[in-house]
Amino acid sequence: MATIAALYRKRLSRERGAVKKDWGGKISVALIYPNYYQVGMSNLGFQTVHGLLNDHPAVVSERVFLPDEDELAIYTRANHPLLSYESQAPVRSFDILAFSLSFENDYPNVLTILELANIPLMSGDRGEDHPIIVAGGVATFMNPEPLSEFIDLFLLGEAEVLLEEFLTTFLALRSSQLNKEGTLRGLAQEVEGLYCPSLYRVEYKEDGSIGSFEPSTPKIPPAVTVAKRDTLEGFPSTSRILTPSTEFADTTLVELNRGCGIGCRFCAAGYVYRPPRLPREGEMMGCLDEILADNRRLGLISPTVSDLPNIEGLTSHILEKGGSFTTSSLRASSVTGELIENLKRSGQRTLTIAIETGTDRLRRVVNKKVPNREITETMVRIARAGFFHLKLYFIIGLPTETRQDVRSIVSLVKSIRHHIIKESRGRKRIGRIRLSINCFVPKPFTPFQWFPMEGVDSLKDKQRLLKKSLSAEGGITVSVDVPRWAYIQTLLAMGDRRVGRMLLSTHRNGGNWKQTFRSSDINPDFYVYRQKDLDEILPWDFIDHGIDKSYLKEEYHLALEERESPACDVGGCTRCGVCG
Repeated sequence: MATIAALYRKRLSRERGAVKKDWGGKISVALIYPNYYQVGMSNLGFQTVHGLLNDHPAVVSERVFLPDEDELAIYTRANHPLLSYESQAPVRSFDILAFSLSFENDYPNVLTILELANIPLMSGDRGEDHPIIVAGGVATFMNPEPLSEFIDLFLLGEAEVLLEEFLTTFLALRSSQLNKEGTLRGLAQEVEGLYCPSLYRVEYKEDGSIGSFEPSTPKIPPAVTVAKRDTLEGFPSTSRILTPSTEFADTTLVELNRGCGIGCRFCAAGYVYRPPRLPREGEMMGCLDEILADNRRLGLISPTVSDLPNIEGLTSHILEKGGSFTTSSLRASSVTGELIENLKRSGQRTLTIAIETGTDRLRRVVNKKVPNREITETMVRIARAGFFHLKLYFIIGLPTETRQDVRSIVSLVKSIRHHIIKESRGRKRIGRIRLSINCFVPKPFTPFQWFPMEGVDSLKDKQRLLKKSLSAEGGITVSVDVPRWAYIQTLLAMGDRRVGRMLLSTHRNGGNWKQTFRSSDINPDFYVYRQKDLDEILPWDFIDHGIDKSYLKEEYHLALEERESPACDVGGCTRCGVCG
């Protein structure tokens, strides 16, 4: 297997900050990102967990990724099981396999990786000699149920809180020489935020909805409380390993804040990460100085970077220290002239702004709180500052959306383009606009969790309208996602345990979802196209984020009434229940 080992060693040689620990006497954890190396190493959450695991003196953590086509060909030719990166050890030889899951569309890759590692897919088929299979990440603490037949334990919540208690308890249980079932039960009883699917029973009604969801024994909690950090005090989450082989080549990613208080009704991150948390400004400045001493190129990560208090001062500080930075998405209503100037000085030439809709009416429905007037004013401000390309995000298929709302996207984009041209007169170059048109996918723990996804054919029709209307416009490009894949994502996001059967069937038939749907005894439309009853038990209702379901229902009704609600007032409001 020298060829695959050589490939991994070559990638490791280009990294800065990689850690290789001795295995002697330690818990071995294979931390798995179920996508390619380039994708996984661009994920700050994955890097943070890897660093936290290796900070623990009793743990050795090594990385595992989904092999790309070239790697897979090598594995297939050699008929060799999947290996880890750091020591090229067989994945099956680790004590724990821990999947880091950010996106539902990576769920099929979980089964692929287990199979490549020669590990039985179903948790019930695995014996004492197999590793314990664990999963965490934001996708799991929205809804882990479609993976419940394959994963032994889910760690629901933020790694900074969960990992220490999990590892300490696991070490204690292992020293007592319990069997696997006893270990799983002990962990589920003692670790807050830990969910063991095999210890819960689900009953279904005749109409297919959930009738009951209960623990199999009184010692197991009926609800699993998601673990969260109280504050972001201390060093922020940053990239531990730098590599040229990622989207953010040799850039240190820095988490500026966690959560968002605006309350957009389609956005799960705005709810499951409540309350929004900020570091102390002076503390953040000191942390940035330490990071800049090692690497001058930073990537500032936040739900919306421009919403951060004194982001202008923070970015000015980076520039004054001789550093440069790039940013994630900006909010149109909070982009100031000073921030634009700092972005220009730093060399960023593409600004990403999520506009979502073309009308103020639909923006009130989704609680976006940015009228077209403010959007236009921001675009003028950006165009006046100098040369920038714009990447604008829109969503189609949102609840209550009309044909006029879709046509208004065209009108708004043409207006933005007109202002860019007008403000750029006399310049040699004019920035381009790239539209990213995404299909609405309902998500758990949002006020829109009860709404269905719009039909695939209807979404395709709306995409054709937008492409046709804007294709003749110079300086504008339109990219759209695939409605059929949005359908699959909705199925995996909103599904219960029975969706796991579809996932397994699709894995066995080589990824052919159509074939799976034809042979399934459950119609997938039940999860994707059905308007849910406000009082039914949802597959994820056993997870406790601290959010009152009555609050989500209230927001659901406000959306139908086209009424906005106020943003989070952390500590001063008890509406959602998190700060109650």
